[in-house]
Amino acid sequence: MSERVRRVVCIEDEQEMIELVRLILSRQKIEVVGALGGAEGLQKISEVKPDLVLLDLMMPEMDGWEVYQKMKSTEEMRDIPVIVVTAKAQSIDRVLGLHIARVDDYITKPFGPQELLESVQRVMSKEKLEPKPDGSEAA
Repeated sequence: MSERVRRVVCIEDEQEMIELVRLILSRQKIEVVGALGGAEGLQKISEVKPDLVLLDLMMPEMDGWEVYQKMKSTEEMRDIPVIVVTAKAQSIDRVLGLHIARVDDYITKPFGPQELLESVQRVMSKEKLEPKPDGSEAA
């Protein structure tokens, strides 16, 4: 029995960062779908229905918090876990993200490959344990 491919949508305004994330996560057999900017990110989430979203906060046009709010207000996206990946390292931003907005994790740039992997694996394993809203087990 083969394991289902896990998918992550990485919403970033820098192609290089998407490629770095893809390189790190592909070693764990995680498929990374890149999206340049918030609008493209929301479209990709809708198409791919990922297991997880990696979300940059500081992007032109639509920032990460706006993307996050749109995700949480949409039935098909609200239960997808989100890890914020940002250069905003002030503790107030972290508190806002983790405790007020309730993102699943918060990683500051620059980050090490191991830090990203551990965060993704922790959030994805938490997702597996929780039943989905329709009562079925998460894959």
